[in-house]
Amino acid sequence: MINLNYAIKKLQVRAFPFLIALSALSVSASAAFYSISGLSKLFAGAAFAVIVMAASLEVAKLVIASLLYQYRKTLPRFLKYYLSLSCLVLILITSMGIYGFLSAAYQETAAKAGNIDSLIGLIETKRDNIHEQLAVYSDEKSSINEAVSSLRSGLSNNVIQYTDTLGNVLTTTSSSTRRALEKQLDQAVDRQTKINIRVDNLNEQLFNYETEIFEVTSNNNIAGELGPLKYLSGLTGLPMDRIINYLLLTIIFVFDPLAIALVIAANFAFEQLRIKTKKNVYGEQVPEEEPIEEWTMEEWDAKPEIKIVEKIVEVPVEVEKEVIVEKYIKLPPSLRGPLNDAVKFARRGGEKIEIDISSFFD
Repeated sequence: MINLNYAIKKLQVRAFPFLIALSALSVSASAAFYSISGLSKLFAGAAFAVIVMAASLEVAKLVIASLLYQYRKTLPRFLKYYLSLSCLVLILITSMGIYGFLSAAYQETAAKAGNIDSLIGLIETKRDNIHEQLAVYSDEKSSINEAVSSLRSGLSNNVIQYTDTLGNVLTTTSSSTRRALEKQLDQAVDRQTKINIRVDNLNEQLFNYETEIFEVTSNNNIAGELGPLKYLSGLTGLPMDRIINYLLLTIIFVFDPLAIALVIAANFAFEQLRIKTKKNVYGEQVPEEEPIEEWTMEEWDAKPEIKIVEKIVEVPVEVEKEVIVEKYIKLPPSLRGPLNDAVKFARRGGEKIEIDISSFFD
């Protein structure tokens, strides 16, 4: 019976390095894309050549990071220092490209926002001019209204009283005065009508300008993009350019170094999956003994029970008897005489020779 928890744990251990590698490749690819785009915009005169160069450098940077980790103990010291320095310089180049790409995107958005702000400012200037004209016409309209009221009052009060010869008091009107007042009143009413028409036109223009400002503001997507920056600018009292600079520096100091760190982590994780070996006394590579895993009582209960059955089998043993047989090499008969003389000479010298020479001859 297979323990499901044990199988899932083993699967996680084997799948996690691939997850790290996938994350490292995705972050590295994103950093490479932004960096290449930024460098190509920076050197727009040779964009294709810059793209090829930057792409090859990005691949080389990942290879260098893996190489330094895999062969950190065997690489020559000078080569190791040079590759480390090259990797740091490539990280700086990538960060510069990312900074150029993001800053160009911000400048494009800021330029559109600046154009829209200029357009709104122009419309507001026209609107303010209309407000000033309305103020002038309003004052003139008030004075004309007062003049019309005074002229009408003068017409109604155009009365002349005198006493005739009989002593009677007579009341009459002055025709010349009436004609003068009526003429002035007609001029005032005519001017009042013109002012009313002009005020109505100015109010209509003012409404159109307010509507235009509202449409430009409501149809503007740039305001939504720069809204957080404007809020931070108002909150901190710093200009938006300085805030976006701090934000870009934070991004580039995390982006590409994180990609390199994930590449090294992926190499480390894959290295843990390899079977560890060691040299035995004969110089051979043999697998290392894994430490005994300590299980809790719950894990022991979850593990499948293994029964060990011992069976004793009697095996007959054959005993071999070793017999030593002496064999002598037979010499030619022509050597018997010289050999006998040599033995006699040795015995005279005090040597003890107990070998029977005749056994060497037929």
